[in-house]
Amino acid sequence: MYPEYLVAPMRQDLTSVGFEDLKTAEEVEQAIKSEGTVFVVINSVCGCAAANARPAAKMASQNEKRPTKLVTVFAGVEKNAVDQARAYMLPYPPSSPAMALFRDGRLVHMIERHQIEGKPAQMIADNLIQAFEEYC
Repeated sequence: MYPEYLVAPMRQDLTSVGFEDLKTAEEVEQAIKSEGTVFVVINSVCGCAAANARPAAKMASQNEKRPTKLVTVFAGVEKNAVDQARAYMLPYPPSSPAMALFRDGRLVHMIERHQIEGKPAQMIADNLIQAFEEYC
């Protein structure tokens, strides 16, 4: 588990633009099962989260057409919340960072770590925006 002082700035990177930081499995379940669209970011301390995933999530979240809810869980910190989010992301294997879009509790779009590593943030954001345009 990472200490809070280390991850606090990484959390704030998303919460400062409107993402809700979920810390329990119950909060994750309630968010994903809600009506409408929910964008979930599994945040991470890794370099590809800092350089690619978080910037892409922030760019996409500013799109005119966007999910009803923006939420995040932090890998290596809130184990139960992350495990619950990953359970909803099956059959995709666990990875972090990762991003998923749900509509009415059903997974409709997924971006795994291998689709984030080494990719420009704008390319990832464009992928998310396409999904937001289609499902939101």
